[in-house]
Formats: sequence, C-alpha cells, structure tokens
Amino acid sequence: MATYLGIETSCDETAAAVVVDGRKILSNCLLSQIDLHQKFGGVVPEVAAREHLESINQIIDLALNEAKVKATDLSAIACTTGPGLIGTLLVGLSAAKSLSFAWDLPLIGIDHLTAHVCANYLETDLEPPFLALLVSGGHSQLMHFTDFVEAKIIGQTIDDAAGEAFDKVARLLGLGYPGGPIIDKLAKTGNSAKFQFPQATVEGFNFSFSGVKTAVLRCLEKLEKPWPLEDLAASFQFAVINALVKKTLQAQKYTKAPKIVLAGGVAANSYLKEQMQALSTVPVLSPQNHLCTDNAAMVAAAAYFKQKNIKTAVGNAYSDLMAYSRSCSEQK
Repeated sequence: MATYLGIETSCDETAAAVVVDGRKILSNCLLSQIDLHQKFGGVVPEVAAREHLESINQIIDLALNEAKVKATDLSAIACTTGPGLIGTLLVGLSAAKSLSFAWDLPLIGIDHLTAHVCANYLETDLEPPFLALLVSGGHSQLMHFTDFVEAKIIGQTIDDAAGEAFDKVARLLGLGYPGGPIIDKLAKTGNSAKFQFPQATVEGFNFSFSGVKTAVLRCLEKLEKPWPLEDLAASFQFAVINALVKKTLQAQKYTKAPKIVLAGGVAANSYLKEQMQALSTVPVLSPQNHLCTDNAAMVAAAAYFKQKNIKTAVGNAYSDLMAYSRSCSEQK
C-alpha cells in the first residue's frame, strides 16, 4: 500500500490531500480564495501567493489529521510544479521540499494538466488507453493517453481557453467570478438559439475561443438593457460546448480511443457532459464535480501513477525541482 501526500497551489486554491494507491481518497482538504478575488473579477497573483503562505501549513496538517496518518505512514510527497502562477506554485513547492527533507521522503513534481486528467482515477478503476478533453480556466487540450500519465497532445486552443472565455463573458454580462458555474446555471432556462455566436474554424483538432468572446461584446453593444441574460448565457455556452464536443468526437475517431474522459473545471459543466454522453459512440467519463476543479487528491494520484510508470525509485531530490508558469506546449 502506497500512501501519498499531495499539495496543490497552482492558482487560488490551497489544497492538500492523502491518497492511497492513486485511487482511494483518505482526505482532500481545500481552502478557496474565490471570495477574496471576486471583487477584482479574477485572480490577483500577488494576493493569491500571500494567502497560500498563510494557509499552507494549516491545510497540510488538516489533511494528515483527517486521513489519520503520520509522516511515518507516508510513501512520498507530491506537489504541483506547473503550469500555474509562479508565485503561488513556489509556496507549495517550498513546503513540499521542506517536508521531503525533514521527513526523508521522496518528492515527486507533478504537471498540473496531467493531474487534472488523473482525477479520473480517483475512486474508479479507469485504465488507459483513452482520449482526454482537458478544459479549464487556463488550458484547453485534447490528449491521447496510452498509459497512465504519458500522453500525446493532438489538439489545443490557439488563444483563449474555454474556461477563460466563460470567465470573460461572465464579466461582460456582469455576472461575477468565476463565470463557468454562473453561466451554466443561467443557460438552463435560456434559449440557445436566440443569438448566433460564431464557432471558429481551426485546423486539425485545435480550438479558438477569442472570437466568440468578442462576438458577445459586439452583441451587447447593440442590445438595450435589461439584457436577456439567460438567452445570452445559453447561446454563448452552446457555441463553446458545441466546438468542444465536435472536435473531441473527431479526435476520438482519429485515435480510435475506446473511452473519452473529461477533465478540468469546465468538465463540471452540465451541458458539456450531457452533449458528450448523448453524441459519443464510446463511454464518456468525468470526475465528480468537486474533483474537476483544482484539488490535491488529483496531484497525489498523478504522483502514484508517475512513480509506478517509471518503475524506478524516486530519490529524495527535494532540491532539484523547479516551478514553471507555462506548459511545455505553450513554451514552444
């Protein structure tokens, strides 16, 4: 039995979790900063980093206590090293390095995007191969997984991520932050055919969402108030989700993947799950909603399967890991 402590501080959630064998969650503790950042309409990096500094030790202690484990029960420590906000990442990484040194435990650095996909392993028996649609506030990617943690990116956004588009349109509509859950709720009672927002034609399996955001802005400039918020939300959501579903189904046929998994914050969107389930010819899986957004259980799960995948002991390289703000595909 391998027991992993996971730490996640990539953005505005301070999180720690204890997970056994990459599947069973013993604890999954999180302190959200949403209320703090709402007045700014988005995350302020410097504010987020300070809040992580205040909370990180408390959250780690809480996770260990809830799991009823001690340092001597742990097999390894895992933390998110990127992509994310560099200042917030360094808080989690510094805490993980300190504990790795003090407790003489292996330290495993985890890619945030891989961790989101690995949330699908928690409390399930999912195994690769599968096609993953990762949709979050900062990233939108299609990844073909042939083993537990290694994947080939076959498509991604060329501009705004889907979650970013939701947040920006919610701000235009005066709905607050984060925008995804608010738009999803409003869209349930709206007419998705009321406004015809564009779906960008992009080569291959890539996405583009900056155009639909601009289209909403131009539409609002012509509308008289009060705006029909439900119809606007439903029409915008239809355009974004339809593009995601269309590309994903095309990619599944191309890869012949036997399953599709959803990951990231937008994977909690009810319309996305509904449309994928209705139109896919293969099973479509997604984490429980609370595991779609940033959390530390997914980090611990990813670390377990990463270590298992390389089939070699991970040394106590607490001093070697570095944080990075952008994913490898964004750095090219």
